[in-house]
Amino acid sequence: MTHDTATGLSATLQHMRAAWQANKPGYAQRRADLKALRAAVKAQLPQMVAAINTDFGQRSAAESRIAEGMTVLSAIDHLLAHLRDWMRPTPVGAGWRLLPARAELRAVPLGVVGVISPWNYPVNLALIPLATAIAAGNHVLLKPSEHTPATSAWLAQLLAGVFPAERVSVVQGGAEVAAAFSALPLDHLVFTGSTAVGRKVMAAAAQHLTPLTLELGGKSPAIVCADYPIEKAAARLATGKWFNAGQTCIAPDYVLVEGGQQRVAALAHALGVQVRQRYGDDLAASADYTRIINDGQYQRLMAHVADARARGLDVRQLAEVPDNAAAQRLLAPTLILQPDAQATVMGEEIFGPLLPILAVDSLDAAIAHINAAERPLALYPFSHDRRAVERLLHDTVAGGITVNDCLLHFAAEGLPFGGVGASGMGAYHGRAGFDAMSKALPVLWQPRITATDWLKPPYRPLQRLLDLLVR
Repeated sequence: MTHDTATGLSATLQHMRAAWQANKPGYAQRRADLKALRAAVKAQLPQMVAAINTDFGQRSAAESRIAEGMTVLSAIDHLLAHLRDWMRPTPVGAGWRLLPARAELRAVPLGVVGVISPWNYPVNLALIPLATAIAAGNHVLLKPSEHTPATSAWLAQLLAGVFPAERVSVVQGGAEVAAAFSALPLDHLVFTGSTAVGRKVMAAAAQHLTPLTLELGGKSPAIVCADYPIEKAAARLATGKWFNAGQTCIAPDYVLVEGGQQRVAALAHALGVQVRQRYGDDLAASADYTRIINDGQYQRLMAHVADARARGLDVRQLAEVPDNAAAQRLLAPTLILQPDAQATVMGEEIFGPLLPILAVDSLDAAIAHINAAERPLALYPFSHDRRAVERLLHDTVAGGITVNDCLLHFAAEGLPFGGVGASGMGAYHGRAGFDAMSKALPVLWQPRITATDWLKPPYRPLQRLLDLLVR
C-alpha cells in the first residue's frame, strides 16, 4: 500500500494496528513471512541493482550486491536460525522470598513499527529493520527515502508481492510526509539518517513517547598506530572510505596517524597507489566507482574541497576526472592533509570520498582528539599492540569498533549495531533488534498455595517470619 502524501497516514496506522490486534503473528507466520521475503529479494537482485544504479547515476553493481543483497539475506538467515529460541520464554529467578513462585520473561510484539530509511544504502537500511520487526511479531510501516525514487518504487512493489497491506505498508513522499510519519503514535520507530534530522525525529516522536532506535552518524575516526604497516592500513582504509564513494555512515571520516609527518606522507602515497590499483587510470571508465547521489550532496562536498584549498591546505586528488565530472556527479578520492579545526571538512560528517589525514604525536594525543568531539558511530584502531588497542577501547566511547579493518562490525550478525550520544541511541541487528522491537514482558506465576495466603494482618503472630524476610 503506497501513499503519495501525508493524508491518510493516521487511518493507515489505525487499520494496521487493528489487524495486528486481531491476529498477532505467531512463530509459523513470522517464519513464513521471513522466508517469503528472502525468496523475493533473492529473485529480484538484478532489478534491485538496476534500480539503485538508476538513483545514483552509477552505483557499483558488486557493491550493491554485497552491501544490499548479501547483508539483507544474511540478516534474514540469522533471524530464521534463532527465531524459535528468541521467542521461547526465559526463566528467571523469583528469589527465595517468593517461593514457590516462578518467574519468566516473554518477548511479546509491540504492534506497528515504523521504519524511516535513508538513501545511501536504500535496501539494506530499509529491509534489515523491517525483517527484524517482522521476526519480533510486528506489522511495519516503511518510509523509504525520496532521494532514491527508483529504489523506493522497487521496494514498494517487492513488499506488496510478499505481504498484505495491513501487515506491511510503504509510504512514499518527501520531507513533509517524513515529518508527519515521525509524529505518528507508532509502537516503535527506527530512523536512520543524519544527527540533525534525528533530533527533529526525536522531537516529533516525543509527542506520543514513541520508543526510538536512532541510527545517526558523526565523524568516525581511524587511528594508525606507530607499529602498524602503512601499506596494509592504506589498503583497508581505501575499502572503508571509498566503498560507495564514502557515502557510508560508518566510513572512516578522518585518520589520525601516529609517528609524524613522514608516516602521513607514506600513507598518502599508499592510498594513491590503492586508487590506481582499484579503479585504473580512468576513474570515469571504472564500473566499480560509485557516483554521488545528487547535485546537492555533490556541491556540498565540493564546497569542502574549495574551503580546504582557500585555507592553503594540502589537497590531493588521487585520480583524474573528465571536464564533465560535475554533470556525472563524479568526485575523485581526495585527501586533505593536516586540516585545522576550522576547516569545514572537520566540522561535519563528510559522507563522501574526501579523507582528512592528521599526524598525532602519541596515542594519548589521538585519544584526546577523539574525546574532544562528539562520540562517533564507529572507531577503527590499527595496531598489532594489544595494549594500545585496549587503551583505545578503554579510554574512548564509540557506537561500534572494528580493529585493524573498517566497516565489518556492521556485518557481524551477532553484534548490535547502534550509536551513542550524537551518533544515535538504541541498536538493532540480530538479537539486539529483536529485543528492541519486542516488549520483555515479566510474568510471575503464583502456585495454588503461597505464603501470601498467611502473610496478612494481624501481623503480630508473624513476627518471626517478618524478621526472616527482612534479614
